[in-house]
Amino acid sequence: MTSKVLVIGATGYIGKVFVEGSVKSGHATFAMVRESSLSDPVKAKLVESFKDLGVTILYGSLNEKESLVKAIKQVDVVISAVGRTQILDQVNIMEAIKEAGNVKRFLPSEFGNDVDRTLAIEPTLSEFIMKAQIRRAIEAAEIPYTYIVTGCFAGFFVPSLGQCHLRVTTPPTDRVSIYDSGDAKAIINTEEDIVAYTMKAVDDPRTLNKILYVHPPKNIVSQNDMVSLWERKIVKTLEKTYVSEEELLKSIQEAQPPMDFVMGLIHTVLVQGDLTSFTIDPSVGVEASELYPDVKYTSVDEFLNQFV
Repeated sequence: MTSKVLVIGATGYIGKVFVEGSVKSGHATFAMVRESSLSDPVKAKLVESFKDLGVTILYGSLNEKESLVKAIKQVDVVISAVGRTQILDQVNIMEAIKEAGNVKRFLPSEFGNDVDRTLAIEPTLSEFIMKAQIRRAIEAAEIPYTYIVTGCFAGFFVPSLGQCHLRVTTPPTDRVSIYDSGDAKAIINTEEDIVAYTMKAVDDPRTLNKILYVHPPKNIVSQNDMVSLWERKIVKTLEKTYVSEEELLKSIQEAQPPMDFVMGLIHTVLVQGDLTSFTIDPSVGVEASELYPDVKYTSVDEFLNQFV
């Protein structure tokens, strides 16, 4: 029997991919949605598309304990995909899980760096500290968990070739900024692959109370690697401007939120090499592509083909 899955934060960037991926992997899927969000035409349309997939829509919010407990009582697995501003509000989910008493697995909102092993600086560090606080609270409450450490979202990092503060949707064909030497190795996965690996893990005893690292070998790439892959596809050499670490740090200090966070992420991932600065400790973590070799993941190289 596959578990019944509740996605909280279901209409968000990664939340909607989780809802669709949960259905695709054969789970009875429930999506918690704030009733007020239906006044947004885009979100209302998204909720209708969930219904078309057979998803059960449950109305509630993190601040309504009664609706939260009622929703959680209907499922086995809770996946939180709440956004940055609600990280600490996940204590409400944990309290509801404890009260409901039936949850086999909780996956808090992570989907990025390993927050217990980070080289991040402020303001990015503050978010990672909050995520680490949630981890400790889950462990103290003895709630069964899996933490999902995914590296970067391809949809966010690849179109800009790592210049994700530019928010571009297609890679540049003229020039690119390279941060520091451009050689620090990052890990970049498609949102759909992240979800596919996660859905394999929710019922797997090997991932219970562990970190699932999504580190498929073809997706461990540097910024220079990404740029070279793109240059080969368009048969053109981009003009490169090298941004020193000192210059990037100055830009982070001068930037306004949320751009300071995004630029801090560039520093963490593409300068510090935060995602590849450690080896996986088998006592606390497992690697997704080794556990689930049947998942045919999309490489960064393949992901770039759509833009040619």
